[in-house]
Amino acid sequence: MIVPNISQTAVAVADHYDELDPIYRRVWGEHVHHGLWVTGHETPAEAVEALVDTVADRLRLVPGEACVDIGCGYGSTARQLASSRSVRVTGFTLSAEQAHYGAAHPVPDVDIQLRDWLANGLNDASANAAWAIESSEHMVDKPRFFAEAHRVLSPGGRFVICAWLAETDASGWKVRHLLEPICREGRLPSMGTREEYEAMATAAGFTIAGYEDVSRRVARTWTICALRLLKALLVDSETRHLALRARNRIFVLSIPRLILAYRTGAMRYGIFTLSKASESGMPPR
Repeated sequence: MIVPNISQTAVAVADHYDELDPIYRRVWGEHVHHGLWVTGHETPAEAVEALVDTVADRLRLVPGEACVDIGCGYGSTARQLASSRSVRVTGFTLSAEQAHYGAAHPVPDVDIQLRDWLANGLNDASANAAWAIESSEHMVDKPRFFAEAHRVLSPGGRFVICAWLAETDASGWKVRHLLEPICREGRLPSMGTREEYEAMATAAGFTIAGYEDVSRRVARTWTICALRLLKALLVDSETRHLALRARNRIFVLSIPRLILAYRTGAMRYGIFTLSKASESGMPPR
């Protein structure tokens, strides 16, 4: 597990997203996660929606199901799936700015809550499916992140995680110059490997139903973000002010690191498909 040399807390994560809210919406848009290029010809907006659809397909969502979006950001993924898959979604975010944005863009069957997933307050076995798109990295207690998902899911429930992962056995220079700074600058309490995630999932009671490394199909996200940020710095005074004066301005440095981390293989992007055993004790098909 890669751990930054400055401890990161849930409060620090919330402050990061609240303060940099204008930059995130300008550079990443409403989804605040990678795009997935399936054919290679998608626009950035289409690639972002393709990642959401990929998650939904792996979850095998059924109309009417109760779902949980762990680390929902602005609620865009929840809104997309409530509309396209006719499911009910409860989303959790640490960021007040993100929660306010979600409240200002309400849709039926989507409830965005300003609350820490590690203290989510949901009843046992109250959801059929859950997803976490690039939010597990921000969890200060990753084993508990998995344990809470297992508790909240009903028997036979499905869980999909899209995660930034560290290369297994990454060399010292990759850790020192890429992975540790990415964690520190991005307010990630830790970054795990595929093997560490699978071990934590198994310990929580999940069955590993699938894993896919899609690093090559998401990596161009950061080149697009870099170009958008450069343009914003040139034309938008608010972006320039935040980039130069914000407490969390150091995150800007992570964009070139992320580009290099993908190109060197130091960082991977993995999609895990997990399942909770049914009442018969068998994992769902």
